[in-house]
Amino acid sequence: MTFAPKSTKSRAKLTEGSVLNHLLRLGIPMSIGIFAVMSASVVDTFYVSRLGTTPLAAVSFSVPLLFVLQSLSVGLGAGAASVVARAAGGGDHDRLSRQTTDSILLAVLIVTVFATVGFFSFEAILRFAGASDDLMPDIRAYLHISFIGSAFIVGPMVGGNILRALGDARVPGMTMVAGAIINLILDPFLIFGIGPFPRMEVAGAALATVLSNVFAIVVMGWYLVHRERLITLHLAPWHELAHSWWQVLRVGIPATATNIANPITIFVVTAAFATFGDAAVAGIGVAGRIEFLFAIPLLALSASIGPITGQNGGAGLHDRVREAFRASFMVSAIWASGTGIILLLLSGTIARLFSADPAVQQVIELHLSIVPLTAMGYGIVISAAAGFNALGRPLPGMLMTFGRSFVLIGIGVWIGRYFYGIPGIIISLALANIISGSLVFFWMRNANMDAADSTRSAPIAK
Repeated sequence: MTFAPKSTKSRAKLTEGSVLNHLLRLGIPMSIGIFAVMSASVVDTFYVSRLGTTPLAAVSFSVPLLFVLQSLSVGLGAGAASVVARAAGGGDHDRLSRQTTDSILLAVLIVTVFATVGFFSFEAILRFAGASDDLMPDIRAYLHISFIGSAFIVGPMVGGNILRALGDARVPGMTMVAGAIINLILDPFLIFGIGPFPRMEVAGAALATVLSNVFAIVVMGWYLVHRERLITLHLAPWHELAHSWWQVLRVGIPATATNIANPITIFVVTAAFATFGDAAVAGIGVAGRIEFLFAIPLLALSASIGPITGQNGGAGLHDRVREAFRASFMVSAIWASGTGIILLLLSGTIARLFSADPAVQQVIELHLSIVPLTAMGYGIVISAAAGFNALGRPLPGMLMTFGRSFVLIGIGVWIGRYFYGIPGIIISLALANIISGSLVFFWMRNANMDAADSTRSAPIAK
């Protein structure tokens, strides 16, 4: 059976009204949701840091592999959202429930396959990156649980992207906040064994995250099925399913590659720091999470610009698409400048809060004093990439992200390490943000704002 379409009165028509207001209205709930999730991640890091430098370094090594799975989910969600937003902007509503169902099914299948491969191969990968034998017991404890529970991140991410593509940022944001609260509550009980709970240490941190994702997928699933009625409860014929998956994958594959560039970059940077010992790895792990926490509005912008460029591109409103890019760049500049100064002033306090090891403190303080000041460039790159993904033109975004990640960072950190050690790595990261942001900004001034017209190529069977 197929549910009848729900009233769209709660969904925003992003082809009308102030572009900046739409960007903020979508971005603020997303910022709150991401902030809640990342706060839980930072609290995880704080609790794990109480266990010592070795567990902290083990988690720092593990996180980039899990980011690959998250990036798969985000990329596939971007593909689904691109199709949905352009269909909504062009007035084609018949495809929404079919695309939602098929997109979620595709994402679950793909992430499950990658998680299975990761479960059986992570030791070899991390040893190649420089993980020592001392770290492997904690790495195993953390990643075994994380990979088993990784499939639960897919549904909320893809479903949330689809709802945001229709102009509804409230429900995905609230779900993220609720899941993060559950994570925060469970953390101390499972990590330290408070009350009837066993002391699980790093495995407890992983389990708390998995359980919060289970909650999120139950809530999001209920909402998509019973409230929005965007799910069809039968499998489409193979030719229709294949066509639906292709529409998602033609954007989702490049978008996934774009998103995977970030964890691969983190992996490369971690490997560079690993040549200076476990304390350096622990330090960059903490600094990276703190920096990421303060960059949340930039991530929210990249998630919010897609629905606007997608709907307006689908409607042929090129001036509004260009206006969305300009507004996102302006907000990136204001936010990054303010938070960069704050982190510069607080870098020493944050370093002492998270570790008593002077070597760990030195890395945290140096990184937070320099790199966040250049985050405007990062914000410009990810907003531009997300906006073009939603237009159904993922190649420009992929080139922007790959250029920053693999050329400027991937090569730059090793050059910086060779000549100047740890300070050289950190300066290379800052230069990558500055150079990539400047190049994208000047290129975008004359870029083509047309949307791909892929959502009308084949009808959905009734």
